[in-house]
Amino acid sequence: MGVLGRATTTARLDRAREGEARGERSSMVEPGGDRAKGGGLLDLLDRPTLPGAPPTIESRAHLSPMILGIPKETRSGEQRVALVPDLVPKLAKAGLDVTVESEAGTGAGFRDSAYEEKGARIVPDAFAGAVILLKVQPPTVPEIGRIREGATIIGFLQPYSSAAEIRALAARRITAFAMELMPRITRAQPMDALSAMSTAAGYKAVLLAATRLPKFFPLLMTAAGTVTPARVFIIGAGVAGLQAIGTARRLGAVVEAYDTRPAVKEQVESLGARFVELALETKDAEDRGGYAKAQSEEFYRRQQEMMARWLAGADVIITTALVPGKRAPILISEEMVRALRPGSVIVDLAADQGGNCVLTEPGREVVRHGVTLLGPTNIASTLPFHASQMYARTVASYLLHLLKDGKLDLDLGDELTRGPLVTHEGTIDHEVARATLAAETVEEEKPRP
Repeated sequence: MGVLGRATTTARLDRAREGEARGERSSMVEPGGDRAKGGGLLDLLDRPTLPGAPPTIESRAHLSPMILGIPKETRSGEQRVALVPDLVPKLAKAGLDVTVESEAGTGAGFRDSAYEEKGARIVPDAFAGAVILLKVQPPTVPEIGRIREGATIIGFLQPYSSAAEIRALAARRITAFAMELMPRITRAQPMDALSAMSTAAGYKAVLLAATRLPKFFPLLMTAAGTVTPARVFIIGAGVAGLQAIGTARRLGAVVEAYDTRPAVKEQVESLGARFVELALETKDAEDRGGYAKAQSEEFYRRQQEMMARWLAGADVIITTALVPGKRAPILISEEMVRALRPGSVIVDLAADQGGNCVLTEPGREVVRHGVTLLGPTNIASTLPFHASQMYARTVASYLLHLLKDGKLDLDLGDELTRGPLVTHEGTIDHEVARATLAAETVEEEKPRP
């Protein structure tokens, strides 16, 4: 058969395969033939061929692009999407067939047509047929049941608390990577989804405070007199805290910040804020990954006492202190709230993990002792356009790290690959996930009253 003949047959063969996938009868079956009896041309082409002959369907299967699925997020209030249109060509160039669930990006400002223009396919169900899935929120147990066995998923998986979901992922032999477990190494910086979302959180926290505070943020000199600037105190100078400092300064506030890690003093001062130092022993305040470590109850008690006088002079307090896998430390007591100025505002960015203020109610805005307390949860989702862009860049960068020649190539000896791996080939691979399951087992075995 000549080159043109082979090309024609291949094209017909591809159309036949697509038709059979939709449940249609193949036109490649010879008249009067029966696929079950091996009478069709497809069966002939599926048989082993002689050396040097054109590749069969089986031998060409590895050339088919892997299907990447982008589901629509289902968690209440979640507006982000795991992939934005501008990144579709990059992933397609890497050998992936990108499919996006209809209206997956609508909440973030990305229409289906924008994805199609970049080369993605819009599908009614992104779980069906996908070999790789990208998500923002962890999949629910019912969603995990829709993922094909042996597939791969990358996203925020909340491994510190999602015991049932971890078990379900392992049961279906799904390879699952948790973006929040990304190692703090130089190579992983473009993949640091937590930092990206913390940037959004720190920025939005200041805007929330500014809209609730019954004062101007900047110094104003008007015909009616001079207006003094608001004073903002930020607890925690990680990514969220530093972004909050920068945003509050741009709005004209006087900013002070405190962190248990003395190493961040230079960063705080470079943004124009005053770094508050307390007479506390903080040599072990940071873990190997650069995150703040949990301290003793005595440490937090003394910290509250020393910080009280600084907070009493603040108009706005933004708390950002988190410890991975643990309840957020209580840094502001009810007595400290009582001592604040009437009309002051507290924005507790640790509300998702219980809150840094004892009076915080996650997901709610309340007034206690004349102070407005905001406990926003999933705050990054309130800036869905840019939060989606930033998240998509991190998760796409990580996916490209895992790919080689259009296929997943997992080097489990690589810290960057092994670090976020939660489940693989039916086993639970990460110590964090194993600890979560062990804690749940202990809780279940406790005698009930």
